[in-house]
Amino acid sequence: MRLKYLLSICLALCSGLACSPGAPKPSSPGALKPTIASAYPIAVDINKVGTYPGFTKSGAGYFYDQVLEYRVWMNPPEGGDDYYKAFPTYEEGLAYSKSTLGAEEPLVLILQREWIDEPQPGNYVRKNEERITEWKVEWLAGSERSPEAIDRFLAEHQRPNKRLQPTPLPKILPRVHK
Repeated sequence: MRLKYLLSICLALCSGLACSPGAPKPSSPGALKPTIASAYPIAVDINKVGTYPGFTKSGAGYFYDQVLEYRVWMNPPEGGDDYYKAFPTYEEGLAYSKSTLGAEEPLVLILQREWIDEPQPGNYVRKNEERITEWKVEWLAGSERSPEAIDRFLAEHQRPNKRLQPTPLPKILPRVHK
């Protein structure tokens, strides 16, 4: 009798589990997305981390549109070519950097869709072309491009229109004959 009771409870539980909808599928509207806490933006597509070109631009642009990955470059102590390891978060890269011999501090790989070139100091030129570049991580703070960010930057950094001052003529000294 007791065995029949236990079997019926097991059967009820199993059939209840089999009929339940289960966890939402990733593509369903109710799907939960994993949450990762980070002091800096997380890579825009975690599945693409580590697939971007190794050789990119370095620095510049003043603004970024997306964070692609964080990179820790290694300089092998025994010599050889430098290489990097990519991470979706700064914190993962930093932990790896601190625990790996020959590793540098993490850099961030960013995508710029619109950015500012500075061919000479104080000469700012708007660029409307995509580029991928490595930045120091601290440059991310306050640098995400908003629709009006570049116009505001250029207005704030525009050189004042200086009027040309006439150049004084050199004094002509009389010739002294000997």
